[in-house]
Amino acid sequence: MQINTVTTDGKAVLKLNGRFDFHSHRDFRTAYEHALDEAGVQAIVIDFQDVDYLDSSALGMLLLLREKAEAAGKSVALVSLQGMVKQVLEIANFGKLFSVTG
Repeated sequence: MQINTVTTDGKAVLKLNGRFDFHSHRDFRTAYEHALDEAGVQAIVIDFQDVDYLDSSALGMLLLLREKAEAAGKSVALVSLQGMVKQVLEIANFGKLFSVTG
């Protein structure tokens, strides 16, 4: 998976591309930790537009991000959900834990 991060107006957008699975954990953690460490960032947006697969370890990584973001006083949003990725996150009730938009 590739991750491109763009930070503007207090928002860090992590644009994911490819399969979001266990093999992505190091890159994902590095990307969100940089966003959490930036003083001007108040919100982290995970853009799933180009993600075609995610597994249970990806769900765990998102939950860990949520926990760390809350501790840092920052919000997390999941955007551009579609297809199987959207179904998995809906079944897991992530809409109750995150701000989610299609």
